[in-house]
Amino acid sequence: MGNLFSRIKRTIEADLHDMLDQKEQKNPIAVLNQYLRQCEAETEKVRKLVERQYLLKEEFTKEYHHAKELSAKRKYQAEVALKASEQDLHEFALQEQLQYEERSRSLQASLVNATEQLEQLERKYNEMKHKLKDMNLKRLELMGRENMARAHHRMNKVLDNNAYSSGSTNHFDEMESYLESLEHQVTSTYYRNTIDAKIAKLERENKFENEIKPEKENKLEETHSI
Repeated sequence: MGNLFSRIKRTIEADLHDMLDQKEQKNPIAVLNQYLRQCEAETEKVRKLVERQYLLKEEFTKEYHHAKELSAKRKYQAEVALKASEQDLHEFALQEQLQYEERSRSLQASLVNATEQLEQLERKYNEMKHKLKDMNLKRLELMGRENMARAHHRMNKVLDNNAYSSGSTNHFDEMESYLESLEHQVTSTYYRNTIDAKIAKLERENKFENEIKPEKENKLEETHSI
């Protein structure tokens, strides 16, 4: 049973890997965008670590200076107690001074270590930011190249005589035929209307002349009869 589950698991993983490979081949820009988002997330985590390390450095610095001040203060108090012949107070102040000196040395070492770590984190963070910026610029370049490739592909597809063809005639040929037919129809309509108008004009003129001609003939007849 265990072997069966292991085989099923390996089969599913293999299918998943194949699917991811196909996705990368189909749309590499989308894969690159996903990778950049992951890099941005990691860079943001490092930025937060840098801020945290900076706060730690400030805390170590504050504690170090505080320990140094208390050490100096106890040293002065021990000297005052010694001059006053207060042996117990002198020993207590001296013991406190030694403790604060030891603490200040430890804090100084921690401060130096925190400062070095902060510098390393800042260098790494700056390197990550520059790398991320370069990758974003590279993505823009790849997107531009992909856009040009897609544009050329679509233009070639449109300009190809066989791309949108039905039989041997493509869409452009169909459009040209339609425009030619439309122009012929408009021209025919224009000439037909023009001819109709001219014929109507000739008919009106002919009718007017026919009306005038009988009047002239009547006048001539009257003149001859006189």
